[in-house]
Amino acid sequence: MIIKSLRDHLRTLVGWTIGLSAFMSMYLGIYGSIKDDPQTYSAQAMAKYPGALRDLMGGLNDIASGIGYLQSVAYQLFVPALLSACAMILANRSLAGPEEAGTLELVVTLPVSRRRLVLERFAALALGLLAVAVGTFAVAWAMTRAVGMDVSSGRLLAAHTGVYLLALCFGTVTLAVGAATGRKAVASAVLGAWAVLGYMVVTVGRNVDAVSWLKWVSPFHYYGEGRPLYQGLPAGDYLVLAGATAVLALIAVLAFDRRDVGV
Repeated sequence: MIIKSLRDHLRTLVGWTIGLSAFMSMYLGIYGSIKDDPQTYSAQAMAKYPGALRDLMGGLNDIASGIGYLQSVAYQLFVPALLSACAMILANRSLAGPEEAGTLELVVTLPVSRRRLVLERFAALALGLLAVAVGTFAVAWAMTRAVGMDVSSGRLLAAHTGVYLLALCFGTVTLAVGAATGRKAVASAVLGAWAVLGYMVVTVGRNVDAVSWLKWVSPFHYYGEGRPLYQGLPAGDYLVLAGATAVLALIAVLAFDRRDVGV
């Protein structure tokens, strides 16, 4: 069933890999010209993104450097958001989508337990997302070398690993809500609210005492707090993301196992 799910996802996986690779190639390719005049570009970036908007982009303090540019343009928001959107689509196609289409009822009549069904759909989600992450990492590695960014392969891999774990966590949120409700719209709305609010808390809200404590329930906190491009692999934070994903997968299994499947 895992292989069948991956085959069903094949066009989506290829499309997202190509799209994300094109996005990264285009934006990282610009750094070659920035490298020649870093002071001018840095001043322009600071003027273009003032105040809270700058906080949303991660501060932009060293955007003219290779690592700073890579962090701001790729790993701060855009690549995590895009890969998380891919994870949401894959997760919705795993349970909620087929249930709304009326095809999941036939699947649950097969001699396969509901728990195994959810676990195998989760495994397909994780493997499919991993394939996209590996493909885009190869592009990111090649582009950083082509434009002369001073970023080690180990730290680039650490950052990309974080993107994968973050997206998988959000994808599993979608899977769990879809397993509990059978509705794609509900699953997407829950994910969207959690992701947007979680990102706001760890950026513009990090210095606001009334909301800063909410960072502990934001996956973005565990993704970005360790600054992997600057400091290497934040093992503790990534273990939290992996643990949260495992708990969410368990919730998906239990929720789907305990309710009737129907349109």
